[in-house]
Amino acid sequence: MRDHVMLSCGECKRRNYTATRNKKKQTARLEVKKYCKFCRRHTVHREVK
Repeated sequence: MRDHVMLSCGECKRRNYTATRNKKKQTARLEVKKYCKFCRRHTVHREVK
């Protein structure tokens, strides 16, 4: 069972992306380096509630 999660930028805190993850197998919060169109560079995006 995969759930949808929101990813927010670590710099500007805006919610830019959505992703899916299996909450039973992966208990830690998702953290991915992606491009932020507001900061205009690659930053770390973390899962938010």
